[in-house]
Amino acid sequence: MTDDVVSYPRLAARTLRFTLGVPRSVTVSPDGATVRFIRTPDGVTRTGQLWEHDVATGVESLLVDPLALLGSGDEELSAEERSRRERSREGAAGIVGYDVDETGRWATFALSGRLWATHLGTKATRELPSEGAVIDPRLDPTGRRVAYAAAGALHVVELTDSAHSTIASPEGEHEVWGQAEFIAAEEMERMRGFWWAPDGRSLLVERYDDAAVPVWHVASPEHPERPAVAHRYPAAGTTNAEVTLWHVTLDGQRTEVTWDRESFEYLARVSWSEDGAPLLQVVSRDQKRSHVLAVDVATGATEVLRETTDPAWIELGAAPRWTPDGALVTIEDVAGQRRVVIDGTAVSPDGWQVRGIVATFADAVVVTASHEPTEVQVVRCGIDGSFDPITQGRAVHGAVIDGDTTVVSRVSLDDTLVHHAVHRAAPGSEADGEPSSLGNVASPLPLSPSVHLLSAGAHEIRTAVLFPTDHTPGTPLPVLLDPYGGPGAQRVWASARAFAEAQWLADQGFCVIVADGRGTPGRGTAWDRAIHHDFAGVTLDDQVEALQAVAAAFPDDVDTARVGITGWSYGGYLAALAVLRRPDVFHAAVAGAPVTEWRLYDTCYTERYLGHPDELPEVYDRNSLLPLAAGLERPLMLIHGLSDDNVVAAHTLQLSSALLAAGRPHTVLPLSGVTHMTPQEVVAENLKLLQVQFLRDHLT
Repeated sequence: MTDDVVSYPRLAARTLRFTLGVPRSVTVSPDGATVRFIRTPDGVTRTGQLWEHDVATGVESLLVDPLALLGSGDEELSAEERSRRERSREGAAGIVGYDVDETGRWATFALSGRLWATHLGTKATRELPSEGAVIDPRLDPTGRRVAYAAAGALHVVELTDSAHSTIASPEGEHEVWGQAEFIAAEEMERMRGFWWAPDGRSLLVERYDDAAVPVWHVASPEHPERPAVAHRYPAAGTTNAEVTLWHVTLDGQRTEVTWDRESFEYLARVSWSEDGAPLLQVVSRDQKRSHVLAVDVATGATEVLRETTDPAWIELGAAPRWTPDGALVTIEDVAGQRRVVIDGTAVSPDGWQVRGIVATFADAVVVTASHEPTEVQVVRCGIDGSFDPITQGRAVHGAVIDGDTTVVSRVSLDDTLVHHAVHRAAPGSEADGEPSSLGNVASPLPLSPSVHLLSAGAHEIRTAVLFPTDHTPGTPLPVLLDPYGGPGAQRVWASARAFAEAQWLADQGFCVIVADGRGTPGRGTAWDRAIHHDFAGVTLDDQVEALQAVAAAFPDDVDTARVGITGWSYGGYLAALAVLRRPDVFHAAVAGAPVTEWRLYDTCYTERYLGHPDELPEVYDRNSLLPLAAGLERPLMLIHGLSDDNVVAAHTLQLSSALLAAGRPHTVLPLSGVTHMTPQEVVAENLKLLQVQFLRDHLT
């Protein structure tokens, strides 16, 4: 297939959804003079390179090219690194992450399981000695040494003489030092397992032991000669890994950090800066209580600084941190809003939902926040109660700040590009001047999404509607809902590029609807908690409400007698649920990697929203798809990667068995060698084409 006729699905897979060539992992040097970032050389090559941008001149230069380091050899990844990338949904290659010390002298990264360091002054890169396949190298803040994890141990390498030492080693096959356990990486967005002291002389190190976690076996039916892979998976109601935290000095002396682990099982967040003692956030197993703790590294004792409770669950956010003046900064739900809290006092105003922390200063905290849920602004939140937006407009913004330099990212409905503006001073100030830009070499989208954004129904559900590019108004079209619809993920943004695939689906002859119902982020506590114990009711009801609102807004363009739904992961659950429970509304469904029985999904996610299965079996029964199997009367296609270690294939197979036992016809598409992601070009292309054909067959 030549490039001039390549299909959209294949091009989307080839470009990793048009993210290749876009600057990512942006950092600013402490003096604000240099911006560094990862970018692939073009829009189709997956190999990330390390670049730098001179703030004064706007000139870019290549710092590290992985091909120059590895030569013609292929990149090799360990099983641990592949798992880590699966948890972070990382599909690129080459340099996918790096760390820079606080002096701005060194950068370090892992490449092909080996350890590398770049002197940023001379721009010289060399390989450092390492043992095993290197994971997550981190420089000490003083720029003298690098720590990394490998084969369950934590190692340190001196930058001056390359002296190597192992400061923590496993004493059993199930013990791991310096890495985040499965639950932290998959469900708490904590990928790190160790944190340097500000003086570079010791570290806080996670140790986990998963011996008590149930063993599941993920096989490759396509290759019966290969043994199944044993995978420790903590399904809802079962045992989690035992997680502890230790203060470890460079000579290997250890002090355990102590807290009430029986009451607070999850180690959710860790931070350590020169502004104060190390900070932890620990959370109870039922996730209704949380403590922010200060650590005395000399003794390992902890002091409770903040206690928060919630009758449903504690929503995790940015790690707690100190301001330079020693004030404690947290993000908490207060009076129905997600707010900045400083020393226990909420300082951000009503109507704004804080999403993350960009930087902390003595007099202010810079955050990302939403007033309108489809938009994200960068805002300066003063300790004195002032609240000053740095960005504005119908767009999604982010920022990185150091020294006097601010890099603002922006995507909007106006175009399909990601823009990174480099400001030499605070954006909009007299000292700022004309910002320079980071180069973007991504492949252009082959289509221009035309998005109608609605606030649908009584709940004002943020909803995107897309028609075919050549649509003639007044022509009734079959409808295709394309939701995620569950907690923790948002699909409807003020961003044209967010709807590239939705536009392609629309161009296949559908009115496509993407709706963020209750439970999705950005709308406040009551909105988030509406799904508590009720996935199957609330999230499905909101999709129906959005559909009805779209039909009312476009009565001559929408045919509600021909409604399909498709989705992946939670969206797959929602798609299958739709035809099982509401065949009066939905006429066909394609469910990809669906969770069909929540007892088979992991502890942290599932128990957060549905409780413990032993205590609330009726909640799990009510939200399971298996009891609904006998009621299927609409066409249903189930798709599942047989190598998926997150939503294992047993979900689809158990639903298929229940459907077969009830005599209900359905289609199952197994994907050999495919995990929860489907990055393979041919698989991704044919998968989309088969889904569209299935929906066309049953809706047109």
